[in-house]
Amino acid sequence: MKVVYVIDSLASKGGAERILSDKMNYMTTHYGYEVFVITCYQDQQKMHNAYFLEDSVKQINLNIPYYSQYNYGYPKRLWIKWSLYRRLICELTVTIQDLDPDVLIGLGYFMADVVCAVKCRAAKIVESHEARIFTMSDCGLNRSFLSRAYMKFYRKQYFRRVESHADVVVTLTTGDAKEWYRAKRVEVIPNFTVLPVVKLSTCENKQVLAVGRLEWQKGFDCLIEVWAIVSRKHPDWQLTILGSGTHEESLKQQICSLKLNNIAIRPFTPAINKYYSESSVFALSSRFEGFGLVLLEAMQNGLPCVAFDCPYGPGDIVADNRTGYVVHNGDIELFADRLCRLIEDDRLRKSFGNASVDRAKAYAVDVVMSKWKSLIEGISHPLA
Repeated sequence: MKVVYVIDSLASKGGAERILSDKMNYMTTHYGYEVFVITCYQDQQKMHNAYFLEDSVKQINLNIPYYSQYNYGYPKRLWIKWSLYRRLICELTVTIQDLDPDVLIGLGYFMADVVCAVKCRAAKIVESHEARIFTMSDCGLNRSFLSRAYMKFYRKQYFRRVESHADVVVTLTTGDAKEWYRAKRVEVIPNFTVLPVVKLSTCENKQVLAVGRLEWQKGFDCLIEVWAIVSRKHPDWQLTILGSGTHEESLKQQICSLKLNNIAIRPFTPAINKYYSESSVFALSSRFEGFGLVLLEAMQNGLPCVAFDCPYGPGDIVADNRTGYVVHNGDIELFADRLCRLIEDDRLRKSFGNASVDRAKAYAVDVVMSKWKSLIEGISHPLA
């Protein structure tokens, strides 16, 4: 079985890049697949892969200078963009036809429609790692009229091409699957994590943990508002936020203005297991998610979770009132109430933590990858 993945780059430390790397490694070592990954915009001399790849996974870099278009203003930028797109389609088609895969998989909106445009015998799968309703949803923000018009047109064409030409669209959640009702076929296959569990949390330390990029999407400004309420009742508890991003300074200013001295913002660390094991509750305040991998990691480490029921992910992962609480999206008061409930009830907190470990087993790598194996081997086109 020959499987070819197409992605813009493997140099970013993102969830999709991490999952893809783990997935490809698993396919070669456990199933013996021939796996290739084509990176379209990555110059591997300057941009190294963010995550480990087995030698058995073969990487091909096209090194298309996609971002050079931003050196120009409109309308010339559109011409440069179109020229680079045509070059990408040409080089990608030649490469894929030479490889002649059984299955061709495109990741995310950067590569999904491109994969669908390539002529080859392979079955085509598109992985939706970002909720469909938020794909290119910022196309009207801080852009010129011409740019907004182009992006609106491009977004419409993008979805039409994917829904018409992809044999299967794979989503991470049931919520996102419903948005792809025009696609030929939709399958839900969640993410997994290979993060090892070193020590389960005892749920006894007075620390609530949150993890994620310090960006608007992750809603840490909302979590700080929540903590202002919680802190009045439980000033001896600590909120630790792990992450970095463009909103770091504004979040620190918000903490300062609310005079909260029991919140710490720390940079993300590979030794994240230490924070999971030393915390007692996990909080996810995102406005939207593709999946919410950190929830799964927290549950594997024995943490009860409180999360906004944002589109999409938390509602699939957290079993409300059994492994934690799923709160109406944006309800600050209710989120604070649920955190306080877990803080005040040791027995409930530990019970939810134990249930989280059991629920996380449904997302074990062997379970999830067996679903991918069934899909790939069931959809692959026979040799012509």
